[in-house]
Amino acid sequence: MTDDKKFLNSNIGKNRGSFSKKKVLIIIDANSVIHRAFHALPKLTAKKGEPVGAIYGFLLVFLRIIKEFQPESIVACFDLPAPTFRHKKFKEYKAKRPPTPEELKWQIPKVIEILNVFGVKVFEKEGFEADDLIGTISVLAGKTEKIIVSGDLDNLQLVDENTRVYVLRRGVKDIVLYDEKLVREKFEGLAPVQIVDFKGLRGDPSDNIPGVTGIGEKTAINLLKDFGSIENLYLELEKKSEKAEKLALKIKERILDQKEKAFLSKDLAEVKKDSPIDFNLKECMWRDYDKKEATKILEDFEFYSLIKKLPGFEGGELLKDNLKLW
Repeated sequence: MTDDKKFLNSNIGKNRGSFSKKKVLIIIDANSVIHRAFHALPKLTAKKGEPVGAIYGFLLVFLRIIKEFQPESIVACFDLPAPTFRHKKFKEYKAKRPPTPEELKWQIPKVIEILNVFGVKVFEKEGFEADDLIGTISVLAGKTEKIIVSGDLDNLQLVDENTRVYVLRRGVKDIVLYDEKLVREKFEGLAPVQIVDFKGLRGDPSDNIPGVTGIGEKTAINLLKDFGSIENLYLELEKKSEKAEKLALKIKERILDQKEKAFLSKDLAEVKKDSPIDFNLKECMWRDYDKKEATKILEDFEFYSLIKKLPGFEGGELLKDNLKLW
């Protein structure tokens, strides 16, 4: 893949201009953003000793995207702690991830509480990951302009003419807005829909998706450039097409010997688009929120500087005279 240094924060402004004047739906990959904030920011505690760094970082991102995109609709999707259908298919799925720190677990329901105050509809479904809910909402929202906000690259496979992914690269301020062009640049010509095939061959260490042993990034990309998909790759190999016969013997052997792993890995990596959720775009419209209640909850967490960033804040009426900056 290409060097991440090419994807600077300046891309946000340029890509924003590519959006039409249609109404925008923001879809937040909430757990991903919370985790990124937790690990990126120094440990912050309120006066009572509660950890609040992840909450603070999440709110920085949340308020930024509202200011940047002025969305008509917003939803937030969360993971639940119960195993998903992927764990049932492959018990080692995400097995290498360390357990979630207790101080982070405490902050996740607090973020949901804050989103409720801001009138943001929250989605979660036992047995499914937030990514699957995001994929389903992306489909159900049709041709509405969509921006998925995430702390990782898993949702790049959902990018299309109506969908961009706003990725926190490092920290909560270094951000890239991926469209189809940027995805192709990052994956050396692969289309967004081919990312699941790439992971099927290469695997994904962060999720403990195995892939085909011995197939690295470059080989996976070249194979998909030549064959398009895993399905077509195996079809060509099985009928011994001229193109397939040109592959190095060692690569052919690895792919043929690990067919089951390749298809399992692709299945694990694919974001599902038919999760059983009740989504209605009209019910997710982001209407006016209770500014006094929002101010109060920010004061409770001692996020005084964020009060001035609230949408619709116009100065003194929301601030107490003795508020200190965070």
